[in-house]
Amino acid sequence: MAVLLKRVYEAASSRDGFRVLVDRLWPRGMTKEAAKVDLWLKDIAPSDELRKWYHSRPTQWPKFRERYLEELSEPAALAAVEQLHAIAAKKKAITLLFGSKNLERNNAVVLKELLDGMKKPPHSTGGAAAAKVARQVRAR
Repeated sequence: MAVLLKRVYEAASSRDGFRVLVDRLWPRGMTKEAAKVDLWLKDIAPSDELRKWYHSRPTQWPKFRERYLEELSEPAALAAVEQLHAIAAKKKAITLLFGSKNLERNNAVVLKELLDGMKKPPHSTGGAAAAKVARQVRAR
């Protein structure tokens, strides 16, 4: 299974496979038809508090990542992660859609790491929290 990342504002492609919006807010100015979203997982997105915190501190990527992984272990978010894993297991390709202008540091990047089999992240970026989420998903 291929996991792709794409800004929701980019045109859909046949290579995208199943398209999942992983933001809490619907993208500004996008119609449902234009976005071509197959599933919108609001509960998998960072909390509004964390999103706003990171927006005002873009250099704090390691701390954002750590806090986000902690949020993913909460019941509603964990259920969404499990749903995402189940979909990814059935599809040849899945594209995680996000609205952020930062292509390398956003919540979809963290989710891709989880789907890609938990490649071991550096300790400073919340490896323990990532492993906890992965264990919880596998245990269910």
